[in-house]
Amino acid sequence: MDPHTLKERHRFHAIGLMLAAVMCFALMDSVLKILSTHYPPFQVATLRGASSLPIVLAWALATGGVRPLVQVRWGLHLLRGVLGVLMMVSFIYALRTLPLSTTYSIFFVAPLLITAMSVPFLGEKVGPRRWIAIGIGLLGVLVVLRPTGEGMLTLAGLAVLVSALAYAISAITVRLLAKTDSVQAMMVWLLLLMAVGSGILAYPEWKPIDLAHLPLIAGLGVAGALGQYAITLAFKWGEASLIAPLEYTALVWGVCLDLAIWGVLPDKVTWIGAAIIVASGLYLLRREKVHAEAEHP
Repeated sequence: MDPHTLKERHRFHAIGLMLAAVMCFALMDSVLKILSTHYPPFQVATLRGASSLPIVLAWALATGGVRPLVQVRWGLHLLRGVLGVLMMVSFIYALRTLPLSTTYSIFFVAPLLITAMSVPFLGEKVGPRRWIAIGIGLLGVLVVLRPTGEGMLTLAGLAVLVSALAYAISAITVRLLAKTDSVQAMMVWLLLLMAVGSGILAYPEWKPIDLAHLPLIAGLGVAGALGQYAITLAFKWGEASLIAPLEYTALVWGVCLDLAIWGVLPDKVTWIGAAIIVASGLYLLRREKVHAEAEHP
């Protein structure tokens, strides 16, 4: 097979894997939302990490062995663990009251935050057009978090913003860790630290697990592990500018799951805010591709 054909096949596979990853994560989030009505947020975060850990650990040992898991930059992994707990607990807290589609709409601010933080933390250059796109995206968030009867910026809405910020900082640490540490190590230690950290904080209010929820918890672990594996391969085989925009298909899944499970749909204002956020994110990805092509003609 010639290199061009192989590259095209990898691109095609990458698109399919990214779409599958988004689907897995949407299903995982719907399970998190269901569990959040029965257990405290820290306990649900513990279940998220612990349920996927055995699957990911088995894969990591089978593909890389023990050495890549222990020869790591511990400081950055501990930071990712703290961020992982904050991200998951905030996200789960928001899911208790917000529809999936609204939660996703606000969370889509994360790519904008990553771009903004790449300047001070990674030394990357962001031009005026991209700064304007970031500002417009943040305005889109304010549209979604409009004044309501409960007041501007509800706790649930703020929790999603906290989750997106923690995710963005974690993504910056991944770029730093990727220079020295394996993908297996990053996945295993994030899940382990998330499970242990959340478990310690959940212990005082831990509730007995209802046996009827065990299939949901098992599904949570499988969906989380498969989603993480699929998204890792997708970014390995496809260009970020091709793959990253597909993450916005989560909004479609969010709307469908909201309707199928909870019988709710986002209102017009949420759709407008989501469109502004997605459009600014897509523009940033397009500018990123233009810059990459200019630097590597």
